[in-house]
Amino acid sequence: HFLNMWKAECHFTNGTERVRYLERHYHNGEENLRFDSDVGEYRAVTELGRPDAKYWNGLKDYMEQARTAVDWYCRHNYGVVDSFTVQRR
Repeated sequence: HFLNMWKAECHFTNGTERVRYLERHYHNGEENLRFDSDVGEYRAVTELGRPDAKYWNGLKDYMEQARTAVDWYCRHNYGVVDSFTVQRR
């Protein structure tokens, strides 16, 4: 048995003035692949992630979606949770 998991993270500075999107992929608890919006492509963290990085980086439409996640995922969801999280500090 093995476990594959991925998670998306949005990091905000000064509200939505500076936003960074991270997508991390794990196999059996070890991160093996990462997309960082500051880099703009998938990068292998371990050898296991190399084939996926090469494959996904070669998909033009998929990469366009990943590169724009800062807007459609992070900034969109910031508006949804802003009143709950930011105001509670």
